[in-house]
Amino acid sequence: MRFALPLVTVSCLTGALLAQAPGTVFLEDLTWTEVRDALADGTTTVIIPTGGTEQNGPHMVLGKHNYLVKHKAGEVARRLGNTLVAPVMAYVPEGDVDPPTGHMRFPGTITTPPGVFEQVLEFAARSFKQHGFRDIALLGDSGGNQASQAAVAERLNREWADTPVRVHHLTDYYPGPGDAWLVEQGEREEDVGSHAGMHDTASFLFLDPSKLRLDRMERGTGGEGNGVNGHPGRSTAEYGDRILEMQIAAAVRQIGMLRERR
Repeated sequence: MRFALPLVTVSCLTGALLAQAPGTVFLEDLTWTEVRDALADGTTTVIIPTGGTEQNGPHMVLGKHNYLVKHKAGEVARRLGNTLVAPVMAYVPEGDVDPPTGHMRFPGTITTPPGVFEQVLEFAARSFKQHGFRDIALLGDSGGNQASQAAVAERLNREWADTPVRVHHLTDYYPGPGDAWLVEQGEREEDVGSHAGMHDTASFLFLDPSKLRLDRMERGTGGEGNGVNGHPGRSTAEYGDRILEMQIAAAVRQIGMLRERR
């Protein structure tokens, strides 16, 4: 048997929904008219986060970069103001397909050639320029993304030199000061590691432990072993809180500085 809501209830619900402000910095959660109005109101900075879908050892999910960079990009946008965040680019260079190299040696990793990645990134930036954004910030959460981001920014800035639009490849965010800070706290460099080690593990312990398999946080045995470089078992949520804050603050400072220079 189906029940209908009273007309007055439907009317009240509709009114409440219509009265709600968007309340989000994420582009994909907005309508096109809301983006249009945000641009008209001065929201002319957009962050394009690049992540990756790659192996992160037996203790951490494949979408590590995507989850972390979306969270951090959102915080950066909120602190800056007048900034939106594009959908995360989850398909990035991760190695060759056949024969497999890099992270492609591990099931679940998804790779794209650098040229393909650059073309998608370039046309995302071209799309935002067309819509009226003036500062386009490339926020890369993976080492393999950095060279392509720099190349795209250089190429487009050269082409757009006579316009007010600039593409900013952010260099202060990744890897950021987190690894060096962990060593300052007394951790050994080999435990801090360079992939799926303490840095990202600590970030998830603070942000979302459900993305970790806490019973599998074993010492890394490298690319020929479990895929981990470092000792994730040394991580703490307190470390993660501090590392996330340092990366977010670094990106806020750099984007703010680059916006002023434009």
